[in-house]
Amino acid sequence: MRLKVTKSNSSTLFYIIESTYIDKKHSTRTVEKLGTLEDVKIKAKGEDPYSWAKKYAEKLTKQDKENKREIIKYFSQSKLIDKDIKQSFNAGYLFLQKIYYDLGINNICNSIKDKYQFHYDLNNILSNLIYSRIIYPSSKLKTLESSKNFLEQPNFTYNDILRSLEVLSKESDYIQSELYKNSLKYSKRNDKILFYDCTNYYFEIEDDDDFRKYGKSKEHRPNPIVGMGLFLDGDGIPLTFDTFDGSKNEQVTLKPLEEKIINDFNNPKFVVCTDAGLSSITNRKFNNKNNRKFVTTQSLKKIKQFLKEWSLDLSEGWHLPGIDKTFNISKLRNEDELINKYYDKIFYKERWIKEDGIEQRLIITFSPKYQEYQRHIREKQIQRAINIIEKNPKKIKSNNENDPKRFIEVVSTTKYGEVADENNYSLNKDKINEEAQYDGLYAVCTNLEDDVSEIIKINKRRWEIEESFRIMKSEFKARPVYLSREDRIKAHFLTCFLSLVIFRYLEKKLDEKYTVSQIIDTLKNYNLNLIGNDYIPSYTRTDLTDLFHTIYNFRTDYQIISEKNIKKICKQTKN
Repeated sequence: MRLKVTKSNSSTLFYIIESTYIDKKHSTRTVEKLGTLEDVKIKAKGEDPYSWAKKYAEKLTKQDKENKREIIKYFSQSKLIDKDIKQSFNAGYLFLQKIYYDLGINNICNSIKDKYQFHYDLNNILSNLIYSRIIYPSSKLKTLESSKNFLEQPNFTYNDILRSLEVLSKESDYIQSELYKNSLKYSKRNDKILFYDCTNYYFEIEDDDDFRKYGKSKEHRPNPIVGMGLFLDGDGIPLTFDTFDGSKNEQVTLKPLEEKIINDFNNPKFVVCTDAGLSSITNRKFNNKNNRKFVTTQSLKKIKQFLKEWSLDLSEGWHLPGIDKTFNISKLRNEDELINKYYDKIFYKERWIKEDGIEQRLIITFSPKYQEYQRHIREKQIQRAINIIEKNPKKIKSNNENDPKRFIEVVSTTKYGEVADENNYSLNKDKINEEAQYDGLYAVCTNLEDDVSEIIKINKRRWEIEESFRIMKSEFKARPVYLSREDRIKAHFLTCFLSLVIFRYLEKKLDEKYTVSQIIDTLKNYNLNLIGNDYIPSYTRTDLTDLFHTIYNFRTDYQIISEKNIKKICKQTKN
């Protein structure tokens, strides 16, 4: 290591740097920034600042050489390993821990502990609940055991977990509010564009109660459910959430959460983007005042007839962003050459409408790519419908709007109007043609006056909230839920929400280059084996693990790592 001094007209800066060789490529990295000349004079305590800084660099070099010493370990084929002594530990949680502490969640826990004066370590419990939810998702009881896989051992009992859930439930709003404030210091937030959606989680019980109620399950399960409403910011980072009983209409859940954002988060001006299921007139009116705006999906099948006819007319009035002319796009229905030419383009037409006392902008888009996607999906459904007719027509019963059986027509009478001995099944060509006319078309309503391309860009990011629900349900295994008390259930979803926040920030740090499963698998398999007082990595070094080390400025992929350095790394993730 050596001293580097940079001078400018206004200051002199001191750095300790070292040469690095990674994959045979030479580079340098800053080990420590000592500060300005004035800062170094204070540290030198009367000694010449340049001499002191050089001696300090020599001291760090000596320490570094000590860490790089070769270590010899002796093993015997006849000696048994120690009994009941754990020898392998997960270190992947350290990358999550760094974000946890950078977001100040530890300080939030300490504030809550000061308020209630309980004896257990809330910070240790909550952090382990979050790390385990991402790496080892399981029940609360199993979480206690899985936490023992981490380098730093838990200091709580199962009863402590249950007691903490009661407190976390009470303080959920406070935690979310403080986390939002802390996140503004951690990174810039795109909180002027907000996405909202709802989902529900099932419970493997038969009898419902005041909170777990029967309702319309997103997964079509015949179990009591609890609903969740979730807000994401414009960059896909979770902002706030709430839970509600399973029988509650999702449309009425939007306003209370928005009021929380306005009051608790001090964020009165934003654009809310929702799907058609949450776009009630009441919600649109609420977001049509006090500097709030909305962008919401609009079902073309449910608008007034004259608007539907205007929307389905492909012959005139269509635009491409940035081009000052109109297009007739009717030939994009069937001409392959034109479809290929404009495959990635999005055409649009728009008009202002007044519905139920609110003026809003109806924007219709047409995408050849989306048209081909819808055709592909329908063709697969038609084939499934044919298979049902040929193999098992008795399965044909009531169906929903996405069920392939909607394309099957049942004829129970003869051509003379008499009751037939057997039902006759065939494809309903009228139904197929009716749906085909909507291929490639998509509609949104908004009170924004921005450029259409910007509105399309906003709406296209709604997929992130759907993916967030999928991550919680699949990778985080947030359901089925085995807790029964309402406060503990709410605390469970709070830990899932916090886990999602931390995971999304981790994705951003990785520049969204890796899939969810790649990241979680790497964290889960990121193990170190304890040999005496030293650790040996047992994970596979990859480009992803290298990126982790580069971002977080520590490495655990040396052939052997001293216990002293491991403790130093653990401490570093909490600063």
